Amino acid sequence: MQTINKIGNSFWYMTPVSETDRPILGMVVGKEKRLMIDAGNSEAHALLFLKMLEEQNVGSPEMVVLTHWHWDHIFGLSALKDSVSISSKETKGEIEKLMPLAWTDEAMDERVKEGTEIEFCASCIKNEFVDHRNIHITLPQVVFDNELEIDLGGVTCVLKHVGGDHASDSVVIYIKEEKILFLADSIYPDIFSPKRNYTTKRTKELAAILEQFDAETYILSHWKPISRTEFNNEMQLLKTVADYTEKYNGDAELIKSEYARALNRDLNEDESETIEYFVNGFELKR
Repeated sequence: MQTINKIGNSFWYMTPVSETDRPILGMVVGKEKRLMIDAGNSEAHALLFLKMLEEQNVGSPEMVVLTHWHWDHIFGLSALKDSVSISSKETKGEIEKLMPLAWTDEAMDERVKEGTEIEFCASCIKNEFVDHRNIHITLPQVVFDNELEIDLGGVTCVLKHVGGDHASDSVVIYIKEEKILFLADSIYPDIFSPKRNYTTKRTKELAAILEQFDAETYILSHWKPISRTEFNNEMQLLKTVADYTEKYNGDAELIKSEYARALNRDLNEDESETIEYFVNGFELKR
């Protein structure tokens, strides 16, 4: 069951759902305006968030920003007709490519067979849209290239294009006064290649950008808010494995043994999986 929570004085968020791949949705509440972060994976998802906010006496958003083009972050935009929608220019371009597609089971199964869609996304869409497939893809109205700053009245949001392996159009939102960085899916691996993967170059570039923000709380769309310490540990893991991947030319066994020796313990599941993804990326990009 999804719940709504508040962090600080101005940020609300609704928890995710793994079965249908519903990500966290956020709302930044200023004295003059409200900015919603991501539109959800369906109209039902978006409207549930607005209903939960209304129960907390929080009004509807004047604006909504999309963090990237993936279906689970944009399919709810058609329910937000009274909000000005914002994205990076690249995100709008990627959404335009989705508009001619059909979303029947047969159409999605065919794209999975062709390799232009992945089974994970097709399955989650089927689970989210069980009774009806009322998918109306809507384009964002305002676009930006690199960075956009929005003053909501006593609360400032910085929208920053950061890229990364998960989606090259990834945008993060920094809520200055709350020291909250909404990471969305930016630090996740590429899930659309034949094998899930990270690349060393993109990972290091992304880490360098994200570490510049003076944040205390970080929001991961498909998990939960994490602390600065937890974020730093995650960045250290990604950067260290990236370094070992380059040093040992993608040799999984050498990377694992070197990292285990450096930690002076056996690797945990998360560390082993991260190594696997970097090895996949090394092999795919050779």
